[in-house]
Amino acid sequence: MQQIRVIDSHTGGEPTRIIVEGGPDLGTGSMAERAEIFKNEFDAIRTAVVSEPRGSDVWIGGLLCEPCDSNCTAGIIFFNTASYLGMCGHGTIGLMVTLQHLGRIAPGEHSLETPVGTILTRLEPNNRVTLTNVPSYRLCANVEIEVPGFGPVIGDVAWGGNWFFCVKNLEEDLSLSNEPHLTQLTKRIRNSLQQHQITGVNGEMIDHIELYGPARKPENHSRNFVLTPGGSYDRSPCGTGTSAKLACLAADGLLEPGDKWRQESIVGSLFECSYEADGERVIPTLTGQAYISAESTLIFDPADPYRTGIDS
Repeated sequence: MQQIRVIDSHTGGEPTRIIVEGGPDLGTGSMAERAEIFKNEFDAIRTAVVSEPRGSDVWIGGLLCEPCDSNCTAGIIFFNTASYLGMCGHGTIGLMVTLQHLGRIAPGEHSLETPVGTILTRLEPNNRVTLTNVPSYRLCANVEIEVPGFGPVIGDVAWGGNWFFCVKNLEEDLSLSNEPHLTQLTKRIRNSLQQHQITGVNGEMIDHIELYGPARKPENHSRNFVLTPGGSYDRSPCGTGTSAKLACLAADGLLEPGDKWRQESIVGSLFECSYEADGERVIPTLTGQAYISAESTLIFDPADPYRTGIDS
């Protein structure tokens, strides 16, 4: 009977489940190559770990791997109920706190290998983690689409480790009580992007939709709502989404290199951010906080008809 050991954490309210034992053997290639093997040969493990009945659309999973580069602390492949992620900011913060919980790392600087590149991190006291994300950029500005039931929507297409549509012209109530409406709106925006064949580079799907509004606390700059690929909303401020936002702010001349940006999530959690210029791209730096919430052994009974998850 197969068993997989996982450790759960949450970063600003958004959960992460890291496979630490019992995961598939993906060989010794790059994280991008191993992610393809995971997708093509072991996808049932993804669905089993994060889908119902063990998980839900809100869960982000990660497979802890041995890195190719001996200078890196670990390799990681992130995934959710819909597919695989190039990078995950809140998941990286959760991973670092998980590695500390396991006694594998101490506070200080650590490098992680991901399918989209090497991520630099710094584990700090009180479960705080600072990460330097992959180079981020705005691909297209002021893209206008017609969204049934809502009218014209204008936004920027940007990359922050995943593809985002950062909406610019809507003023919505970004409160938890309004979540059903926000989820419906952002799902329709994503559907309209697909119908109009608006994509990222090489036809890659824009699978994250991000809304913005005023911060609730005067010391912060913005509040967001992010629809994730599985159809749930991000409880954290979304690390890759905030990176995409920084790229758009930089492109519009609204935020200078090194200036601080404090991004609230819809639940009120916070990422503290800044960026350094890299030609037409930016190198984002994000700081957040994570907490361990559980240690579990997942059991896969061959007689269980839902052992690999419930199909959506």
